[in-house]
Amino acid sequence: MNGSQAQSSPWLLDLQRDGYAVIKNAIPRDRAAAYQQSAFNWISSLRPGFDVNDPSTWIKKHLPVTSTINTFSTYGIAHEKFIWGARIEPGVLKVFEEVWGTSELLVSFDSLNVTFPNRRDVPRKPAWEHVDQSPLRKGLSCVQGIINLSEAGPEDGGLMCYPGSHLLSEEFFDTQTDARTWTRKDWYKFSKEELEWFTWKKGLKPLKVCAEPGDLIIWDSRTIHYGAEPTEKSDTIRTVIYAAYTPAKWATEGDLEIKKDIFENYLGTTHWPHENFVKRYAGSMLEDGTRDPDDRTEPFELPEMAPALLKLAGAMPYWACIPVAKRVDYVCPKLFEKSRENDVVASEF
Repeated sequence: MNGSQAQSSPWLLDLQRDGYAVIKNAIPRDRAAAYQQSAFNWISSLRPGFDVNDPSTWIKKHLPVTSTINTFSTYGIAHEKFIWGARIEPGVLKVFEEVWGTSELLVSFDSLNVTFPNRRDVPRKPAWEHVDQSPLRKGLSCVQGIINLSEAGPEDGGLMCYPGSHLLSEEFFDTQTDARTWTRKDWYKFSKEELEWFTWKKGLKPLKVCAEPGDLIIWDSRTIHYGAEPTEKSDTIRTVIYAAYTPAKWATEGDLEIKKDIFENYLGTTHWPHENFVKRYAGSMLEDGTRDPDDRTEPFELPEMAPALLKLAGAMPYWACIPVAKRVDYVCPKLFEKSRENDVVASEF
């Protein structure tokens, strides 16, 4: 982030000062509603017994395999057309272009979160305060994003964060932990005693981030945060798409090869777009240890493989203008099996 951008965009000042920001109306509200409906339709396609209007069906029996944090990351979900549609929304891309000062970005292949309020079959998950950046990394290294498709009021499920904690990250790790225990894993969960260093000694307080459908929430990966469960007063189905973007130039050639392989096989990653991907392998496993018979290894509906999308996916370099027939080193051949041999896809940038 540079100074001139921070002065012209108030939310950039929020991000620098507080470690998070809410950008209003990054996506038109009607399109946010359409993406949410696509998410509900996706669930119904895998579980015909699910009815979004019938809370009695909001149980494991009628839902695809879900993580302990209410996310879907298998079944090819990371590459469904509606997920990519949200990722390439102009208002979303513009924000991250301002953050990093470039339009040449990579995007994470992250998950879909659908959190149903007042579920009867699972307990509410307690707070799990963490950061998604290794202490071995110094300074701003990643900005995560939530593309918000539902209301996120004080009682609804949503992002909880500790404003200002990103500015104390290095001091905490340098003075409160043993550097010999640090790893390159971009995840650190805080104990109750460690959190007290931030709250009692430094005076920080947790904050529920409120937002509306179509808003974009972003935060510094050093900011302490977690996904909060809805309270008993909420009747809102939290629906969000996680998406993080970083400059493409940060990725090595080896990283891009790994990312291309993940893309071609319709797999997911963590929040990191340019490295340390941690592949989320295909395989939706039921609680009894067997694979879901309705599991999928590819999306129901693929997005249009336009150059802008392929560049964000790391499947095409930003400087490329390569004949389709020769581009198999960069793009999965099956995505172009209907293309004419002599077609040329030129850069859109």
